[in-house]
Amino acid sequence: MVGGGRGAFIGAVHRMAANLDGKIELVAGCFSSDPEKSRLSGEDFFIAPERTYGSYEQMAESEAALPEDSRIDFVSIVARNDLHFRVAKKFLESGIHVVCEKPLALSKAEGDELAAIVESSGLVFALTHNYTGYPMVKEARALVKSGKLGKILKIVAEYPQGYAIPSYNEAVDDGGKISNWRMDPGVSGVSNCIGDIGTHAHNLAGYITGLKLEEIAADLNTFIPGMKLDDDGSMLCRYEGGARGVLFASQISTGEENNLNIRVYGSLASIEWHQEHPNELIVKFADKPREIWRRGNSYNGEDAVKYTRLPFGHPEAFIEAFANVYLAAAEAITDAIGGNFKGNAAYDYPTVDDGVEGMAFIEAAVKSSEANGSWTKL
Repeated sequence: MVGGGRGAFIGAVHRMAANLDGKIELVAGCFSSDPEKSRLSGEDFFIAPERTYGSYEQMAESEAALPEDSRIDFVSIVARNDLHFRVAKKFLESGIHVVCEKPLALSKAEGDELAAIVESSGLVFALTHNYTGYPMVKEARALVKSGKLGKILKIVAEYPQGYAIPSYNEAVDDGGKISNWRMDPGVSGVSNCIGDIGTHAHNLAGYITGLKLEEIAADLNTFIPGMKLDDDGSMLCRYEGGARGVLFASQISTGEENNLNIRVYGSLASIEWHQEHPNELIVKFADKPREIWRRGNSYNGEDAVKYTRLPFGHPEAFIEAFANVYLAAAEAITDAIGGNFKGNAAYDYPTVDDGVEGMAFIEAAVKSSEANGSWTKL
């Protein structure tokens, strides 16, 4: 692991998720850019001192120099956004498989470079768009693939949060500038809200429907005084095949917690899924009552069943969704070690190509908003 040391929320999530199925063991890491904090974090996680590193460069070079049966099989990158590209590139060039937090990079140009390295290396690269890991999201995808929704006409994806409202009120009341690394362009790139959570809504829509987003008209906003990047955004979407959509992401939606949700409307039926109630999928029809499908039942499809661990009535949620990305990556890495790797696209995890699409989405949204919401191609 690179990043995710003491006090890091997302690092702990990744470690729990990776460990959930007993297929992955944490054996080495550079857990902080501060070598002392990395050392102490290594002690926390019971990592051998000689495999707790002071820099990711040292880690990649030292691990690559070990015999193949002794070195790490892959690295999990959970560092800040500005490090994703550099760390992933270093480990790929060292011949080591990669699981990486989103966003893929700070720009589409970096993403394209990384995609080319992945392609030429033949290595596993999984991107942790974790919301694709929920069993009922996979059920939704299977319903679309089966044609039961008919022709997809409309996609509405929303990701409202209210966590930044205290910062808004503090800045308004005190006239002060709130410190937040996500609002630093040097760390987050050209966008905060759309880059952080809007990409999840975009990725979820593409994963479920299989449709590529072609063009957007976006309005990004910065409500918190003193901030350099967006904390809210709305956009109209045009998808391949004629489907239309609306995408909304916000960090200043007072009272909202983590309300990622999606509605997909087809000519025969529609589906609705809410991340805060992840074990249910609502299926709606024009000529009969709506149905509520639940995870863990015999009527679930093959993909939902594969990534379900508990019987019905025992909720599975956030950690398990992350774990499903790791489970699929472990399958691919096991195949790669055995000489049977089928290519990243053959496994059920988001790939480097999904990451590049995400960077194109972010840049198009910013460009469109700067042009007063003009239609902008990805």
